[in-house]
Amino acid sequence: MITYQEFLEAKNKGENAMRDFIVNAISQHKASDEYRTAIDADAYDKQQNTTIMSYIKYMYNTMGAQVEDFTASNNKICSNFFHRLNVQRNTYLLGNGVSFTDHKVETINSDGTKTVVDETKKRLGNKFDVALKKGGYKALIHGVNFGFWNYDHLVFFPITQFVPLWDEDTSDLRGGIRFWQLKADKPMMIVLYEEDGYTKYRKTKKDAKLQEVEPKRGYIKITTSTKEGGVDSIDYTNYNTFPIVPLWGSDLHQSTLVGMKGGIDTFDLVRSGFANDLDDVAQIYWILSGADGMSEKDLADFRARLKLHHIAKVDEENSSVTPHTQEVPYQARETFCTAVRNQIYEDFGGLDVHTIAAGATNDHIDAAYQPMDEEADDYESQVTDFIYAILDIMGVQDNPTFKRNRISNQQQQTDMVLSAAEYLDEETVLNKLPFVTVDEVSQIMARKDAEMAQRVDIMDSANNGGEDEPNEDEEE
Repeated sequence: MITYQEFLEAKNKGENAMRDFIVNAISQHKASDEYRTAIDADAYDKQQNTTIMSYIKYMYNTMGAQVEDFTASNNKICSNFFHRLNVQRNTYLLGNGVSFTDHKVETINSDGTKTVVDETKKRLGNKFDVALKKGGYKALIHGVNFGFWNYDHLVFFPITQFVPLWDEDTSDLRGGIRFWQLKADKPMMIVLYEEDGYTKYRKTKKDAKLQEVEPKRGYIKITTSTKEGGVDSIDYTNYNTFPIVPLWGSDLHQSTLVGMKGGIDTFDLVRSGFANDLDDVAQIYWILSGADGMSEKDLADFRARLKLHHIAKVDEENSSVTPHTQEVPYQARETFCTAVRNQIYEDFGGLDVHTIAAGATNDHIDAAYQPMDEEADDYESQVTDFIYAILDIMGVQDNPTFKRNRISNQQQQTDMVLSAAEYLDEETVLNKLPFVTVDEVSQIMARKDAEMAQRVDIMDSANNGGEDEPNEDEEE
C-alpha cells in the first residue's frame, strides 16, 4: 500500500524526488494484489476466463519428460457467470437510477399545470445515473472504483488506472495518481491529484524523468468577463475537500471474483473436459495382439501413426489391431455441473430465474429474491455513502433513494396496491405500482393535474354559460 505520508516525504525532498516517487508508485501499484485481481476480473468479465484459456494438456514421452500433448483435444469453453451475476446485482439496485427527497421544486406552468423538478438531480447532470451505473459495476468487479466530481459531472477512475494515496492516520483518501497508456510503446499520461489542485505529466521510454505537461492548477476555473464579452481574467480555486471519492463494491472491500473464481474454473474445466473427451473418444482406441516384441518406442510410434494417419501395418498371421469405442460418462458430469452452478448462484446471492415457476405468487418471488436483497443492502450502503460524499463536495444536503429493479407478479401486486388506494395519496399509489418508474411518477402527477385543471375550466365555462342564458319564462 502506498500512503499519502510517503508522498509528502518525497515531495519535501524536491521536485525530482516527487517525480521519481510517482513513477515508482505506479510500478508498485501494478505489482499489487488489488491490481492483478482487477486485471483478472476484467478478463473474466469479457468471458476470457484466464484459468481455462491458459490450460494446456501434457503427456510423458518415452524418456519420462513432460511435453505438451498436441494430439489431444483442448477445447476451451468459458462460462459467463461472472459478468451475468455482477450485471444482475448492479442493475437490481441502479437499473432505475437514483432519486432524491429534499429538493423537489414545483412550478406552475402558464397552462396551470405543475412541473416537479428534482433540483439535486438537475445539479448532478443528465448523465449522472449512467455514470453511477457504469462506475458501480467496476466497483463490484474490481472491489473499488474512484469517482471524481469534475465541477458539474462525475468521472470514474478504475483501480487499473489509479494509484490511491491513503492517509496512514485516518485511512481517508488524500491524493491519487491517475495513469493511462494506449500501448506499451506509446507515452504514458499521468495526472497527480492533490487536495489543492492537479498536475499533468508525460513519460516516454526515452525520458529519464517525468515531463510536466500542465503546471499545477485548481479544480474550479473562474473566468471574469469584460463588458464587451471578452475574457478579463482566469483564476482557479478548489473544493473544501478532496474531490475524488472511493466507491466500494461491498463492505469486504474486495473484488467479487475472490471466492467465485474457483467455482467458475471448476465448471469450465468439467465442461471443456467433456467436450475434449467426445473428440478423443471419437478417434477410437486400439488393442494390439501379438505385439510383445515391440519396444516402448515402437509402441509410441505406432500409436502416433494411428492417431495422425489412421493407418496401421501389422503381420496378419501373428498380430492384429482391434479398434474399440466407449461412451463418455455424461450423467455424473451433468449432475456435478448443475451442483456447481447452483453453488455459484447461492454463494454470490444471485437470483436464478429457473427456480421461479411460471405464475408464482409474490411470496414465492420474494423468497427467491431474499439472498439478492441481503447482498444488495450491503451494496446500497456503499453507494449511498459515496453519493453523500459527492453531495458534500457540491455543498448539497439531500437523501438518495433507490427503486430496485425486480420482477414480480405484477397483477397481484397491482391488485394489492389498488385495494389500499383509498387510504393512500396518489403519489404513494404511483410509487408502489410495479410498472411505474420513479422518474415517471412526477410526470404522471403533472399530467393528472393538467387534466384536472382542464376539467375544472370546462365545468366553470359550463356553469357560467348556464347563468348567462335567459329564463324561458322571461320575455325578451
